[in-house]
Amino acid sequence: MLKTLSKKKRMVRGSDLANRSPVFYGWIIMLVGTLGMVMTSPGQTDSVSVFIERFIADLQVSRSLVSTLYTVGTLVGSFALPVVGRQIDRRGPRRMVLIVSALFGLACIYMGFVHNALMLGLGFIAIRMLGQGSLSLVCRNVINQWWIRRRGMVMGISGLLASLFGLGGFPNLINWLIPIYGWRLTYMFLGLLVLAVMMPVGLGFFRNRPEDYGLQPDGHKPDLVEEKAAAEEPIEENWTLSEAMHTSVFWAGGAGIASISMLTTGLFFHMVSIFQDSGLTPTVAASVYLPIALTSAVVTLGSGVLLSRIPVHLLL
Repeated sequence: MLKTLSKKKRMVRGSDLANRSPVFYGWIIMLVGTLGMVMTSPGQTDSVSVFIERFIADLQVSRSLVSTLYTVGTLVGSFALPVVGRQIDRRGPRRMVLIVSALFGLACIYMGFVHNALMLGLGFIAIRMLGQGSLSLVCRNVINQWWIRRRGMVMGISGLLASLFGLGGFPNLINWLIPIYGWRLTYMFLGLLVLAVMMPVGLGFFRNRPEDYGLQPDGHKPDLVEEKAAAEEPIEENWTLSEAMHTSVFWAGGAGIASISMLTTGLFFHMVSIFQDSGLTPTVAASVYLPIALTSAVVTLGSGVLLSRIPVHLLL
């Protein structure tokens, strides 16, 4: 008993930022996790789409080859996600966000040096694996750890902010930078931006599970949780990976996520060429991401609120 109490005290003393926060630290986690989601943009299809025409013209490759390389890059990069997920469980989101952010920033810088199809394909693997995949996984995971009962609402707010500043902002930022500095320096700048933002934010503000710091998800008092533990139902039902994979819900949810990803990736990847075929400029194509982001933000926030009030299977 004394060992347990002393261990808890050591954990609290080692996490003074989370404990001294004037608000429940889960809100800070939501903000920095959302910032991380925004910073995945250089590896997201909506941002990459602005570069496609430059890849084709400068590297002297066909559109179908670039599309194939992007597809291969996305598929190959996705195979690393189970490994990254296990490392998050083992090492915690705080350490992993530093590792992933550093590698993702370097991958974006590498994109400024590609000179042929092979280098482009390797770059696609790196930015899709580290940005769209790994950094997104770390940021979503850390937010989920700090919220249970209000997770739907919090993820809705996070999705709203990520849509506005990521989907709505980055394609237009990239479209503005390329004519001034060229696409190579623009991608290098994005890499430096990821390093300059996410490395200090991850080190300074990311925290692992609230229980590691003497706190509880949703900001509940630890003593109140202990008093009511016997009388209340558990606030969250936990499953092992093997148990989850043996349920139809796991595969139905995965299929739903995959179908949406296929649709949006295919559409966003060819957004600029679709607009150019209609006689419109790349600037107009990039600007269309803003109304898409606004629509996504509203729907994401509304869905998050509904998730807190309606059973998931009915909402699906």
